[in-house]
Amino acid sequence: MSRTTYRFCPNRRTLIKTTAAAAALAAVGPRAPFVHAQDRSLRIGTYGGYFEESFSTHVYPEFTAATGIAVESIPEPTGEAWLVQLEQAARAGRAPADVSMMAQVPMLRGGNAGLWQALDMARMPHAERVFDPFVNRYPDGRVSGMPAVAWFITLVTNTDAYPEEPTSWADMWASTNTNRVGLLALASNSFLLEITAETFFDGTAMLQSEEGILTALQTLEEVKPNVALWYRDEGQFQTALQSGEIPMGQYYHDVAGLAAADGFPVRSTFPVEGGVSDRGSWAVSRASDKLDESMVFIDYMCQPALQDLLSRQVGTAPVIPREHLSLTDGEFGAVSSDIPPIIPAYGIYVDRGDWIEERWTEMLTG
Repeated sequence: MSRTTYRFCPNRRTLIKTTAAAAALAAVGPRAPFVHAQDRSLRIGTYGGYFEESFSTHVYPEFTAATGIAVESIPEPTGEAWLVQLEQAARAGRAPADVSMMAQVPMLRGGNAGLWQALDMARMPHAERVFDPFVNRYPDGRVSGMPAVAWFITLVTNTDAYPEEPTSWADMWASTNTNRVGLLALASNSFLLEITAETFFDGTAMLQSEEGILTALQTLEEVKPNVALWYRDEGQFQTALQSGEIPMGQYYHDVAGLAAADGFPVRSTFPVEGGVSDRGSWAVSRASDKLDESMVFIDYMCQPALQDLLSRQVGTAPVIPREHLSLTDGEFGAVSSDIPPIIPAYGIYVDRGDWIEERWTEMLTG
């Protein structure tokens, strides 16, 4: 599974300690003042595997206890397959899930198709805290989706090979790093175009034109001699990073931190240009008749205590400002950073996705 739809290494499940999770959930505080109605229910879709298991075990039971809304957990398939299923079902007037966690490119594609019901911010008071750039909106300003979780791609290094910590994404281009770098293989999940634009140009605005994208690609071509691996399998790169076989590259901050905690010589660095902040969003199918319950759930998940819980137990970055959280410096640093992030230019992969992948293959990975 691609992180475009989010994924964790298999050993992530060892992080979930039942007693710790129960204590964290108890810290949510007074239960939300929603009217209990035992016949209320929701089908909630999240990325399958560990992620869905964690929500089913540690989030949904407390949500039901707080609101009286029963939850049926739906594991989503990988890639954009879930979007296709939702669109086909909606045309038949059905909703495989009422509310789903969507990666940003399928989120935008679904919005273009009018798949998502508009959300009423006035009915979700906790949602006022979320980072506004993370809120998905239709062109007319209606809210189509709310941020659920976030994660970071950072510059990682093997500390035996690099005793001194790098400071910039530009270090991947250094002539001393020939055949020493591992990079994600796809334009749409590596966000290397955005990294290049922020590191060597004036930011991601240049990517709004084909000319600007080609300029970024030409600069990105210069890193090719340094690339030992264009990877789709996270585990393959992680093994090579830990052993020092491929001692530098881009990887997921949370998983790199776990490797370091397990004693491997791995370091995750937020470069001066920022780590890449990717995220998933909650969206409600237009075929669902559970909009009210869906907004209760989305609002519930925006509470600071729930964002604390997700950071501590699932390893995701919070989608609300740090001042509202109770995370320690160490807990916050394990999942996020105060350095302003690089925000992916998701729209280019919707508007020019095929063209970008063709140029990507021709110039980089082919």
